[in-house]
Amino acid sequence: MKRDVGAALEVEITAPTTLEFQIAVAPHPNAEVSERLSFVLDGKPVQPLEISGMHGNRIHKFDAPVGTLTVDYAATIVGRTDPAPVTEYDLSMYLRPSRYAEADKFFGFAATEFGSYADSATLLERVSSWVGTRLNYVPGSSDPIDGAADTLLAGEGVCRDFAHLVVALLRAVNVPARMVSVYAPGLSPMDFHAVAEAFVDGQWRVVDGTLLAPRQTLVRIATGRDAADTAFLDNHKGAITLNSMEVTAVVDGDLPRDSVDELVSIG
Repeated sequence: MKRDVGAALEVEITAPTTLEFQIAVAPHPNAEVSERLSFVLDGKPVQPLEISGMHGNRIHKFDAPVGTLTVDYAATIVGRTDPAPVTEYDLSMYLRPSRYAEADKFFGFAATEFGSYADSATLLERVSSWVGTRLNYVPGSSDPIDGAADTLLAGEGVCRDFAHLVVALLRAVNVPARMVSVYAPGLSPMDFHAVAEAFVDGQWRVVDGTLLAPRQTLVRIATGRDAADTAFLDNHKGAITLNSMEVTAVVDGDLPRDSVDELVSIG
């Protein structure tokens, strides 16, 4: 499998700040990855500090004065990477409530809805289908500070909202779950995409309640508790405006067919 992904952004900086980007793909062991990344502020190149986080997250950080910043990233991934590693720390961390996936608010509800499914693979399918049918995908419908409980009450959201609700429900029934930002060939409209990962049958399995892109083609960017850990852009101290953003993600050949009852890992 050959996948080409990329992002082009223009950011207006109106007060000096520190910026952190998470748009570069995570390391892909045993796959061939070639990439380029540039930051240009008012025509002058900027050299960021690359910070390596958990799960291979790559944060590109730098101080920026007032001006117009253009960001260009492109990567080609040939082949599939190894399954994501599993640690005992992960299995503890991703059972806990977090800022946007408040699992502790769902204990009783999730036990009533999903407590009868002893088989974890079936549970994964049921939660994914339940979220996909209960929520309407409506661009612009949610607030960046909305959590899983807000999403359930609203009955609508975007991909991060679907993922937060999936993660919260799975944690509430004792399945470790986390959020992953990805490039998603086949996604329409094209954008950065957010999905959930759950620990099932000894591996991290991807769950996407939106069903907007085949899970087999996803390319991992960042992994964490929720959107607080996986945002493509964080602004500290100053003020910015995102003037434009274009995300691309394509696969060489036909898109694979996906089915919600299949166990799929990001590769």
